[in-house]
Amino acid sequence: MPKDKFTAVWVSHTSISDFLKCPRAYYLKNVYRDPKTKHKIKLMSPALALGQSVHEVLESLSQLPRGGRFSEPLPTKFERAWEKVKGERGGFANDDSEYQYKKRGLEMLSRVFNHPGPINNLSVKIQMDLPYYWLSEEDNIILCGKVDWLEYLPDTDSVHIIDFKTGKIQEEESSLQLPIYSLLVAKCQKRKTTKVSYWYLADSDTLTEKQLPELEESEKKILEIARQMKVARQINRFKCHQGEDGCFACKPFEKIITGGAKFVGNDEYNADVYIMDKAETENRDGEIL
Repeated sequence: MPKDKFTAVWVSHTSISDFLKCPRAYYLKNVYRDPKTKHKIKLMSPALALGQSVHEVLESLSQLPRGGRFSEPLPTKFERAWEKVKGERGGFANDDSEYQYKKRGLEMLSRVFNHPGPINNLSVKIQMDLPYYWLSEEDNIILCGKVDWLEYLPDTDSVHIIDFKTGKIQEEESSLQLPIYSLLVAKCQKRKTTKVSYWYLADSDTLTEKQLPELEESEKKILEIARQMKVARQINRFKCHQGEDGCFACKPFEKIITGGAKFVGNDEYNADVYIMDKAETENRDGEIL
């Protein structure tokens, strides 16, 4: 089959994680479109609002030369980002809940300012809005994703992959996030990756370095899952692992399509954004981003 970006199945760390957790949730988040608006649907929550805002600020730093990254105060940048998710649009149950999440975001950025570490070093920027490569031309599958930060290591002319974490729970060892990012970095720029790390911004001033993924093994594993995703799309079969009752991953999205959630607007990609009612939002405050 000749490669065609428009008919290819695009997979990412997020969509693969969705599929592994629950194929039905994957379908509702990544494939389904509202019959009336023709838009995808998105469920906003306080944890997602927090992560989105902090990442937006840090992403803006990656666009700047290292000498000017802190020329504008980070709280000022954060206030602009927070405007997009404040109040109901962020799924906050009340003013106090919003205050607590916003405070956490400001504390994370204060940590970055006071202990900038790699943020003060040279960095590499992949010259693609959305880095991607053909995971399999034969299967017409593309792997894509945005890497939070690429620190340049001049002594070895190599790069250090860094992923910022705003949640409270550490990433599992079985996570495919760093293997996927390592593949994207290897395919989308010329330098070798010699370090991979997470930065848990909620409670750590330093990075947590992880073992370098083995690229060939990672690619094989990711392609196997991507092929399963493609088959599910071809036969339109997306069954929840828990059966008809659904699971924690798909049930909130089922509520959206049955009218049990509140529409609050559209995001930058024109997806229809919904929130759960206040009681459910409070119960979901501890979810992991």
